[in-house]
Amino acid sequence: MTTLLGPMLPLLSARWSLNDIQAGYLFTAQFATSIAGVALSTFLSRRYGYRVPLILGQAFFAVGVVLLVRANWALGTFAICVYGCGQGLTIPASNLLISNLNPQSRAAALNLLNFSWGIGAVGCPFAIAALQPSHQTHWFLYGVAAAAVILAIAFGMAPLRAAGQDSTAEARRVEQGFWLRRLVVVLGLLFFIYVGVENSIGGWISSYARRISHGQGSVWAVTPSFFWGALLAGRALAPVVLRKARETNVAVAGLILATSAVALLLSAHNMSWVLMAASLAGLGLSAVFPITIAMIPLWLGKPGERAAGVMFALSSMGGATLPWMVGAISNRFQSLSIGLWVPLVGSMAMLGLYYGHRNSKADAAAA
Repeated sequence: MTTLLGPMLPLLSARWSLNDIQAGYLFTAQFATSIAGVALSTFLSRRYGYRVPLILGQAFFAVGVVLLVRANWALGTFAICVYGCGQGLTIPASNLLISNLNPQSRAAALNLLNFSWGIGAVGCPFAIAALQPSHQTHWFLYGVAAAAVILAIAFGMAPLRAAGQDSTAEARRVEQGFWLRRLVVVLGLLFFIYVGVENSIGGWISSYARRISHGQGSVWAVTPSFFWGALLAGRALAPVVLRKARETNVAVAGLILATSAVALLLSAHNMSWVLMAASLAGLGLSAVFPITIAMIPLWLGKPGERAAGVMFALSSMGGATLPWMVGAISNRFQSLSIGLWVPLVGSMAMLGLYYGHRNSKADAAAA
């Protein structure tokens, strides 16, 4: 669901006659409401465990995509807000559940979780490309809604541990000055920038490819699948790599590749280069987000558990801000390639942050 808007964006822009800055507001709508979902997820997880936000998130997904089927611009924006809230409910709960269940191999386990999520991200553009010529994309949306309902039922029946519950005063306490610690700030920046960069590329790549190809054929419609497919492959391989390499070193190597790939994308003049750049960018970014989640306890120690909700809220803020900036800059300069400098600068910033803190540990958080 996080990536649905990207392959749908050219179709929605045409249906609603949107320019780039107006299209960018759709990302803002999705991720701004995701912040509310994160806040609700944090509250529900602490009070009832992870089951409730996971079920509620799937319900929001189902309602949102059904509303999107025949929507005009106003109703469509509301629908995106609804499933954006579902995204905020689901992502923190699922990631924190897996992290808590695998304390000895958090990064590897989170890569596998995000690998399974990536399967949908890869398949979505192909499904839309196959159904779009016959104007049957509504069947895909109905299918997504049905899958969300099935998942909600499965979460209701699964024996999930209520890992989020802890109402003691010690659990609620965060020592004074915690939020100003260097590694807390660094981690917050990484969450903010990463989700913004990933969704700037994944969300705008099909629109960029369509302009490069001048709208000919339908290859542009599946361009996001090359990005998400490479990201999926990288997350499948990451657990093997992480057995032999430190998490932060893997993140640094990935961000070097991602930064180079976005630079290649900006210089592309044909679809072959666009597809290659999209694939390399996805591969480079693949392990970064799961590793960043794993850094919460590794960099922040026990108090980091209380910071997780804030970090996921910051990630939603990044998703609401950076893709919108791509559209705003593109509209201002009448060039989407100029707008895509946003993820390039973001990738460079993350590279600098990870490289500068590649040897940091929890006991350095107070530095």
